[in-house]
Amino acid sequence: MAQEMRVQKFLSKAGVCSRRKAEEHMLAGHIKINGKVCKELGTQVDPSRDTVEFQGSVVRLPESYIYVLLNKPANYITSLTDPEGRPVVVDLLPASMPRVWPVGRLDWDSEGLLLLTNDGKLTNLLTHPSHEVAKTYAVKVRGLLTESSPELETLRTGVEIGEGEVTAPAQVRLIRDNGRNTWLEIVIREGKNRQIRRMLEAIERPVMKLRRISIGPLTIDGIASGTFRSLTHAEVLDLYGEVEATIPERAQLSKRAQKREREAIDRGDLPDHRAKKRKNRNK
Repeated sequence: MAQEMRVQKFLSKAGVCSRRKAEEHMLAGHIKINGKVCKELGTQVDPSRDTVEFQGSVVRLPESYIYVLLNKPANYITSLTDPEGRPVVVDLLPASMPRVWPVGRLDWDSEGLLLLTNDGKLTNLLTHPSHEVAKTYAVKVRGLLTESSPELETLRTGVEIGEGEVTAPAQVRLIRDNGRNTWLEIVIREGKNRQIRRMLEAIERPVMKLRRISIGPLTIDGIASGTFRSLTHAEVLDLYGEVEATIPERAQLSKRAQKREREAIDRGDLPDHRAKKRKNRNK
């Protein structure tokens, strides 16, 4: 028998919204339990017995968790659907894959690493600003810069990107230039809307190309544009470690699944997380 839990926790685990947002939806009358509107914040549900609806759609917990790393090409919307009919990132996944959703977003014209999952707990932890998960970008900007350019120092100390909106200090280093434009590596730990582009607009260095190359411990290495791979169990553990949380029991691998993953690593279909850690220790 499934464990009873508060409606807010259920909606969070199902990936609908955060617990705080769930309270707002409850008070607004958007949640039904067994056909009746539920506004009582202390209400408990049993996922195996009760039917929970959010804005008319039945919500269920996933039977198992899926974690996917996608290298998003430009000209895809970071969403599950688009009312204008434009390509969305889930179009790049197999139709047979259970429902997953993007964790965070990349703009239509941006490329790079995107995590998709059906793990609501991890989604809310990674996107909560208090955890300050590092995200690294390779950015091509118009014009020539040097490592000591005043514009880069502005980014390193925090820059105003809107009325009263100032970014936290970013890590910035120069990668290379081609005689006309400059490639930078920028690391930020917050997720304001179109933040990188707005930061560079503020120093009058418009973005020509933007590619996310890492999220926390996860990197884009080995994932071609428009393709994806599953996370290893060790990588999932690392992500939970990044936000100082305990991995859910549902996300633990069975012995059979551990064996299949080990075989996939030995074939080279998945990265060898342990080998990577040994290499980093020896640097």
